[in-house]
Amino acid sequence: MHADAPYAEWIGRSEHRHDILTPGPVAALAATLDRDDPPPRPGDALPPLWHWLYFLPLHRHSELGPDGHARRGDFLPPVPLPRRMWAGGRLNFVEPLRIGEPVQRFSRITAIRSTRGRSGELVFVTVRHEIHHAGRLALEEEHDIVYREAPRPEVEAAAVRNAPTQAAPHAVHSRTIRPDSVLLFRYSALTFNGHRIHYDRAYATEVEGYPGLVVHGPLIATLLLDLLRREHPSAHVRRFGFRALRPLFDIHPFSLHAAPPIEGSMRLWATDHEGTLAMTAAAHVS
Repeated sequence: MHADAPYAEWIGRSEHRHDILTPGPVAALAATLDRDDPPPRPGDALPPLWHWLYFLPLHRHSELGPDGHARRGDFLPPVPLPRRMWAGGRLNFVEPLRIGEPVQRFSRITAIRSTRGRSGELVFVTVRHEIHHAGRLALEEEHDIVYREAPRPEVEAAAVRNAPTQAAPHAVHSRTIRPDSVLLFRYSALTFNGHRIHYDRAYATEVEGYPGLVVHGPLIATLLLDLLRREHPSAHVRRFGFRALRPLFDIHPFSLHAAPPIEGSMRLWATDHEGTLAMTAAAHVS
């Protein structure tokens, strides 16, 4: 555990939530991802990463900041940098979560780190989640959040020019996604995510300086595992890790790729319309 001095008191801060894995969100996400799944039934295994449909933050409207997120300083530290996004995560699937189950999530801030990158000052916050069912640990997750400075066009243009272009020499599976505002709205609604960069084009472009609506990092990660599920429906995901490298936007299609599995490990990645690497991931399957 570590933290920079201004945020040291937030290390170890925790919260505990309860939920029930109801079938409605599962059916809704299947439709959002354009899957032809049968209706979910009690006892069905929850697909990996679909637990993000539960334990949703139910902040009152008056508790939201101008970006649509909850105001900082409650569970998460009051980092003053204006941009906040998922940077990545690591998950260990211990036991399947099943539809209809009551579940509990224990969350704790384990690390806070400040640094400087090409885009300016960055603050990384790591939150550890443990999800339990029937008194047993089912899922362990480390979730990385990054806070960034306001956009500087000349810096961001240089970052795009210098971004890596190819993650692996060969992809055995690929799929093109054409994001639009409807896809992003539906995913925002399903995860009760009020962050305006995903559905408010004027805010995203005029206030935060993005070229279009931002595709959710968790949605990209979910689509990468969805590619694995489509191509290897019997595979059981044991561990999964992903890292977001740069945002994707609704103004262009993007691509999902998977390399051939090697000793139970499969490399996955997402690229933008120009082949620039946007997210890397690895899934360990059995």
